[in-house]
Amino acid sequence: MRKTLGWLLSLVVLIGTTGAAGATAQAADATEQAATAARPAAAADIKDQILGIPGMSLIEEKPYPGYRFFVLAYEQPIDHRQPSKGTFKQRLTLLHKDTSRPTVFYTSGYNVNTSPRRSEPTAIVDGNQVSLEYRFFTPSRPDPANWSDLDIWQAASDQHRLFTALKKIYSKNWIATGGSKGGMTATYYERFYPRDMDGVVAYVAPNDVNNKEDSAYDRFLAKVGTKECRDKLNAVQREALVRREPLEAKYAAAAAENGWTFTTVGDLDKAYEAVVLDYTWAFWQYSLLADCAGIPAAATASDQEIWDTVDTISGFSAYTDQGLQTYTPYYYQAGTQLGSPDIKQPHLKGLTRYGYQPPRDFVPRDIPMTFQPGVMADVDAWVRAHAERMLFVYGQNDPWGAEPFHLGYGVKDSYVMIAPGANHGANVAKLQDGERNLATARILQWAGVAPAAALTDAGRATPLAKPDPQLDRQDLPREAQLRP
Repeated sequence: MRKTLGWLLSLVVLIGTTGAAGATAQAADATEQAATAARPAAAADIKDQILGIPGMSLIEEKPYPGYRFFVLAYEQPIDHRQPSKGTFKQRLTLLHKDTSRPTVFYTSGYNVNTSPRRSEPTAIVDGNQVSLEYRFFTPSRPDPANWSDLDIWQAASDQHRLFTALKKIYSKNWIATGGSKGGMTATYYERFYPRDMDGVVAYVAPNDVNNKEDSAYDRFLAKVGTKECRDKLNAVQREALVRREPLEAKYAAAAAENGWTFTTVGDLDKAYEAVVLDYTWAFWQYSLLADCAGIPAAATASDQEIWDTVDTISGFSAYTDQGLQTYTPYYYQAGTQLGSPDIKQPHLKGLTRYGYQPPRDFVPRDIPMTFQPGVMADVDAWVRAHAERMLFVYGQNDPWGAEPFHLGYGVKDSYVMIAPGANHGANVAKLQDGERNLATARILQWAGVAPAAALTDAGRATPLAKPDPQLDRQDLPREAQLRP
């Protein structure tokens, strides 16, 4: 009886053990299934994510070590107020590092560079970079083009719409940046869509608040650099007008050889004077004080030497139809909203026939233009009162900085800094030590990637990305024409 009872007890224990084991196995299976269901699927390739955005298309992908680089086109409304008016394809590039990194939104205000490049803020924060071509610059131009759709609000709305689409993928902090007209563009974007960006870094951004009052430029050109250099440049400029007849003969020969025409500006004489009048401005925009040593002495220079220095610094192709064509959108904006400098240059008195010609002279006559005087004043007033997390960087010897942005008492965490001796290529790296460290620290903090050490000591703030001579190459070509 005891043996039988023992056997029954053993059987019960065995059955219980088997049942528990089965239940445990089933529970484990259920847990694994639940975990599998909850586990996110492998992230889609970044190209597939980008091309999943409605209206986005791939032009090409170019390899670059440590990044993915895409040239893309994005379908935008021609008029953001009336999307039913149609769309156009706007070109952009994407330098992708990682969606866990911050993103820099860059624009030059002109055409987009389709080679991999990294702006200074992108290197500082070691992030991604989206670069957008400005509307109406070919090929990002509606066809047919209604030029009234080219204004700073429409361009800011292009940026806002693209940012809204990409923010779903690049969810970390964003910083807007750009140089010259690109710095203006970043500022206008912030004015109209102040909630989009976490910070703005605007380089060498002109601020022509009152287009009829340009004496600041005259005062600047009367003091920039040294008197010796100013006198040397002025003498060459004056000599180029004194020798107008033989030098215009050379110009006519160059035009015949290169197929240049002058329909937009009117004639060769007007184009010649426009090039010569740009000479001193262009020198200070793109050169350094040390470069003055290469300017010829006007009194003893040959016609060829005068021609060569003016052509090198101003560019005789500038005001030809062929030279103007690419920049029609800029001159249209300068003549409708942005404003443009009008410089006296008293040392040329009695030698000029046209003076500084207005943007209207550089835009085909079949494109209507009407200046809107309140647009820049609105932006200026907004920046003075509401700037938040904005940095403006200027070059001490850059003429475009003669009318800069200013900050009022109500701004927050915003700065204007000037790089000593710098030209139109001024940047954070060229600032004095204290300002450079502060600027770097603020950019890192705005981007949400400031190391703990930099938060407590700006002197320890340094760019997070390793230098790359190709990616970080600063494209500051000596452009012809008086343009930012």
